[in-house]
Order: sequence, then C-alpha cells, then structure tokens
Amino acid sequence: MITIDRIETQKALKQAASVMLELRPQFTADAMIKQITRQQANGYVLFGAFKGDDCVGVAGGVIGEKLAWGKHLYIDDLVTREDVRSEGVGEGLLTYCIEYAKTNALKSLHLDSGVQRFGAHRFYLRHEMHINSHHFALELLE
Repeated sequence: MITIDRIETQKALKQAASVMLELRPQFTADAMIKQITRQQANGYVLFGAFKGDDCVGVAGGVIGEKLAWGKHLYIDDLVTREDVRSEGVGEGLLTYCIEYAKTNALKSLHLDSGVQRFGAHRFYLRHEMHINSHHFALELLE
C-alpha cells in the first residue's frame, strides 16, 4: 500500500533526496538536501510516496500566479524509483498534487517534461494533461 505525505522531517527529506537523484543525477545527496531545504524556505512543497517507511517516489513544486495561468501549482519534479515504476506510485503522486491544487483553490496544474521522456509524456497525456506550449530556455550563468 502506498501512502503520500508532505516531506517535512529530516529523515523523510534524506529518503526523498535519494529518490530525487534518479531524476537529478547532477547533485550529490548532500547537495540535493541543501537545495531542497533552500527551495522549501521559498515555498517549494515536496511530497513523498511511501511503502511502509520506504520512500519510493517524490513530487515537488511551487504555488505561483501568472497572467497566463492565474494561480497554479507548477510541478518542478516528479519521479518514482526505477524499481517500482508501473506500480501506481506516479499515479498516486500526480493525483495527490491535483487534489492539493484543488484544496488550495488553484486554477491549474503545470509541469515541463524533457523532450526525450516519451514514457512520461504518455503518462501525462493519459491523465488528460495537454501539451500547451514549447518551453525555451537560455543558460546565463555556469
């Protein structure tokens, strides 16, 4: 059975960071924990999917407001541990994020997904998410 809770303790954050490394391998575990902690101080919310005491997936994002979208939840990160993919963990996390957005009276939910992540795209499309735009970026600092 999967339970989903907000990540608020150091123990849960350590577990969540190890899962997040599958999505963001450019970090070390310590750097990941520091970065998440910094982002949480600025409104980043992180949710963990647990099988018992074992973190098997995470989703994190921020509530924002834009002219184009109104008040929304932007999911920055959504990943399940590789060994539990296709077991409903991602489904549970996405559903939890949708309910969190509704509970907070948000107008919409958004995320970006790498162009090469075809499996993720099928997953989002199955959940009635739409491809509304292309995201462009320019790196300014190294």
